[in-house]
Amino acid sequence: MSSEITVVSGLPRSGTSMMMRMLAAGGVEVLTDGTRKKDEDNPLGYFEYERVKEIQHDTSWLPAARGKAFKMVSLLLYHLPPSYPYRIILMQRNIREIIVSQRKMLQRGGMALSTESDSELESLYARHLTEVGEWLAAQPHCSVLAVQYADVLKSPERTADAVNRFLGGHLDIPRMIAAVEPSLYRNRSAENTEASSGSTAPNTDEERAEIEQNLKLLGYM
Repeated sequence: MSSEITVVSGLPRSGTSMMMRMLAAGGVEVLTDGTRKKDEDNPLGYFEYERVKEIQHDTSWLPAARGKAFKMVSLLLYHLPPSYPYRIILMQRNIREIIVSQRKMLQRGGMALSTESDSELESLYARHLTEVGEWLAAQPHCSVLAVQYADVLKSPERTADAVNRFLGGHLDIPRMIAAVEPSLYRNRSAENTEASSGSTAPNTDEERAEIEQNLKLLGYM
């Protein structure tokens, strides 16, 4: 794993911070600067590195990420230079839960998502994740492990074992399991399956810009 870069990705509020916490507890060196402080939405920390947001314009920090892990919102994955090998842990969560959590997060700051309709936003996010998954599958420099948020909380042992095997088999599994905090699952949906978008058409440039605006409001771009 020393020559590879581990990337924890997904939509905001999909469990990326939880996975970063598991990796750090398991012995992976995480790339974070502490700029974004703990708060009510993430009382155990965000584990973010601000320079990740500028990857479209600046990749000079990437060599220092080899053998380490950092967190990156899914829309930025397209900008990963193909000159490095990546192991990407893609966090997935019921999209309705993600939307509820995102709206609550912004409401605490007196803001709102740019997309007013939950059903419209659900469709945008679902199609975005489909596009990202298909793109990643076609990238020879990317290995991907998809992890369901609900599965981590239901069976952290299985998740820790799967992540450990994906990253080479040298992590401290008991410490990874102990890093999972089920009480933080606060926006639970009655359904634990991924919501369907109702459409498989790719997002338009305008729709991608709308997703980007939402991610900027949430502080991830």
